[in-house]
Amino acid sequence: MNWDQIEGKWTEWTGKAQQQWGKLTDNDLQEAKGDRRELAGKIQHRYGVTKDEAERQIDSWMAGL
Repeated sequence: MNWDQIEGKWTEWTGKAQQQWGKLTDNDLQEAKGDRRELAGKIQHRYGVTKDEAERQIDSWMAGL
């Protein structure tokens, strides 16, 4: 699975993202619109992690899909 596939079907993946990052609101996920950088920013903000950690979490999440 690559990010283009996730981005193309973002509305289908928002539930899985919500399961992974429960602190993200529906609004956060809607605002991200499948943009990886935007999602990483939301994760950074809600969880207080670095950009690199947010990216690592996204990579890990994608590997499990």
